[in-house]
Amino acid sequence: MRVCVVGSGGREHALAVALSRTADVVVTPGNPGISGSVATPPEELEADLYVIGPEIPLVEGLADRLRARGALVFGPGADGAQLEGSKAWMKEVLAAAALPTAAHRSFGSDDVAAAVAFLRTLPGLYVVKTDGLAAGKGVLVTESLDDAIADVREKLAGRAFGDAGRRVVIEEGMSGPEVSLLCLCDGRRAVALASAQDYKRVGDGDTGPNTGGMGAYSPVPAVDAEEGDRLAEALVAPTLHELRRRGIDYRGVLYAGLMLTPEGPKVLEYNVRFGDPETQVVLPRWTGDVTAMLAACAAGSLQEQPNFASESAVTVVCATEGYPHDPRSGDVIAGLADAADVPGAEVYCAGVVAEAGGRLVTAGGRVLTVTGLGPSVADARARAYEAVGRISWPGMQARTDIAAGV
Repeated sequence: MRVCVVGSGGREHALAVALSRTADVVVTPGNPGISGSVATPPEELEADLYVIGPEIPLVEGLADRLRARGALVFGPGADGAQLEGSKAWMKEVLAAAALPTAAHRSFGSDDVAAAVAFLRTLPGLYVVKTDGLAAGKGVLVTESLDDAIADVREKLAGRAFGDAGRRVVIEEGMSGPEVSLLCLCDGRRAVALASAQDYKRVGDGDTGPNTGGMGAYSPVPAVDAEEGDRLAEALVAPTLHELRRRGIDYRGVLYAGLMLTPEGPKVLEYNVRFGDPETQVVLPRWTGDVTAMLAACAAGSLQEQPNFASESAVTVVCATEGYPHDPRSGDVIAGLADAADVPGAEVYCAGVVAEAGGRLVTAGGRVLTVTGLGPSVADARARAYEAVGRISWPGMQARTDIAAGV
């Protein structure tokens, strides 16, 4: 089978590696660090299965255009992709499905006074999210009412995230560990993959601004396979049912960001694609034919359960100086071959370009994700950080506490 993976990041690199076990894989546009990368648009490539990685082409209807040609596509249409394209609409779906989530309200650019008034009613931990896509950076979580008010004003004025922020969702803060649960969906059925936990803030100890993700590990001890199945049935399956009630046939992965609160699990958010960097810890543990299962989802006929190795996985993101606000580019990356020689380690390329001589240089933001596999989280973590320690470029930054103490 020939599979076309759409995207250019570490997630797409991990997808390409997993799919290439049983398929011929081409990646568009890919990057110089991903084997099989081509510059040809997906609509101009012939493939038996298309797997769409990033959220933007999904929201813009790429899956619909490919399906209109009769193609088999793993990824929702633009209607289902609004679960990530509009956080306000996602909250509406959760309410209609009677699913537990944070108390919230949505506000537009003309509702600044009302938004500030709502903030003042909340108990003290404030969450302000852009309604539209913001590459994982459009969320403020703060205990400061003044900071929350300032963030609302910046977003609704369009100064923070442009049009994506001209509508915001304000939520009460919730407490408890977060879990990423990626579920395969064939329109009717939701099947959980192995659990993962990611680290959003740029600095050690969860300090600094939110990013697209600085690392992850899998599995999460509190969410084993049985608990993952239970959460999928209790939270994701009703979401699929509500989408079907609205005439939406959702085929792809539905990534539920959950918080395990003292009152029980609650839905923080939905993403409509494989998470990045969660993919880099979930897929390396997935045994069996990944291609066949994604094709079955795309065809609306998922029957099997995915199986995962007993090994743990830890991934660490290597980012450029200045990320996430002002990432630097153009530095030569050293040590990639040495890192790949670490037993149990895999390096996935994201923000890289090639010099004329073929050397890879940084292209801003998250440059690499380095994954270690091992019999325990501690072993996997040690292998990941050993590989990270062999990589360098001026200003490289990576958290040192991913999966520490798990």
